[in-house]
Amino acid sequence: MTRALLHINRVLLGLIFLIAGVNGYFVIVGLDPFIETSPEAMDMFQFQYLLVFEKSLEVICGALLLINRFVPLALSMLSPIIANIFLLHLFVNHSLLALAVILVILHCFMLFIYRKNFTSIFEKKPLP
Repeated sequence: MTRALLHINRVLLGLIFLIAGVNGYFVIVGLDPFIETSPEAMDMFQFQYLLVFEKSLEVICGALLLINRFVPLALSMLSPIIANIFLLHLFVNHSLLALAVILVILHCFMLFIYRKNFTSIFEKKPLP
């Protein structure tokens, strides 16, 4: 049961970020996005290189999750992005808050399942 739920969760999270990243590239090149974007979020990217960087990370991490490679790395790279998405929709634009909550739940579940991969970063005296 947990294995199937993990697989569904990983694929869903990967698809969300892969599609969101590709959608962001449409905005970057000046085309109309195929999925609604938050105008407030786009206003925060005054410098286009930030949008390019974030959307590139979303595409890379989404692809890594979909092919089931380097999953803990993808989860750690998505952590600040998911935190920003959630806080933006919690405090600035409530229109996509439900999606942000779903992202947080999916991400937290994945972090819980892969928690053993992150235990070494909390060592007081790491090995050289």
